[in-house]
Amino acid sequence: MQKIASFQVNHLTLQKGMYTSRIDGDIVTYDIRMCRPNGGAYLENAGLHTFEHLFATYVRNSRFSPNVVYVGPMGCRTGFYFLVRNISHTEAIKLVQDSFAFIRDYEGDIPGASEIECGNYLDHDLAAAKRYAADMCGVLNGYTEERLHYAE
Repeated sequence: MQKIASFQVNHLTLQKGMYTSRIDGDIVTYDIRMCRPNGGAYLENAGLHTFEHLFATYVRNSRFSPNVVYVGPMGCRTGFYFLVRNISHTEAIKLVQDSFAFIRDYEGDIPGASEIECGNYLDHDLAAAKRYAADMCGVLNGYTEERLHYAE
């Protein structure tokens, strides 16, 4: 079998940031890398889970909601995939920055975290999600479209 595109990225040099992973027709997949791959520190499940709930809730309530295809964590626990259509790269960066600022500053009940709404409703950590978001706000501060490319 052929290697998929995401396995062809050099994970030895990959840094925290936001990258254009692939473009399939009008759908763009962004790789939002929140931890250095194989760096020994990964997103913990409970914080990752809460981050996912808040990230998905924010983008699906934004003006870009009809253009959001998917928000989901990477199995390696180093970040998230964010799939959108018909949004410019600059708008996608801004949406991610705004989402992460929302998570960093969030207070209150975690959306969709009841037993009825969530398949693992006891596994949440708002404080961890807020730490991840605060860190990424710093990483993505001043981010531009030119930085969306993986380093060679």
